[in-house]
Amino acid sequence: MPGMFHTFNIKNIKKLLFSVALPLLIGFVSAFLSGDQKAVYESLTLPLYAPPSWLFGVVWPVLYVLMGISAYLVQKTDFYDAGKKKALTLYYIQLIVNFFWSIFFFRFQMYGFSFWWLVLLLALVIATAVMFYDRSRAAGWLMLPYVAWLSYAAYLNYMVWMLN
Repeated sequence: MPGMFHTFNIKNIKKLLFSVALPLLIGFVSAFLSGDQKAVYESLTLPLYAPPSWLFGVVWPVLYVLMGISAYLVQKTDFYDAGKKKALTLYYIQLIVNFFWSIFFFRFQMYGFSFWWLVLLLALVIATAVMFYDRSRAAGWLMLPYVAWLSYAAYLNYMVWMLN
């Protein structure tokens, strides 16, 4: 019984909160620096199956929370090898790449460059998800909605590039 409560101590709660807050903060700052995303999005010629602009404000916070929980699960594993460090390093690199995508796309309207940047991001996230899965199956599974959304975003970005 004592072991069960060990995982819910204040130190672990703080680590979890930090792990979730970090991607949320990065996303918020990126959105702020990207300018009026809604106006840019609504001015574009959009492809078939493009979502309404309000959906992005719902999806991204959920994805950031999931990836934060995923990172936390990897951090708290018993693995103390180079692979764990590499997985978390890759995670932080993808967060940085993620940070810049909306700035390139919305602020600078560099649709072609943004598409290839997104392909890089998707590759990094897939690699991160695989490495996370090797350390915590739950962590790997929690990254899958992010992979799915980025795949959809790549379609949207490519079509925006072609149509605009």
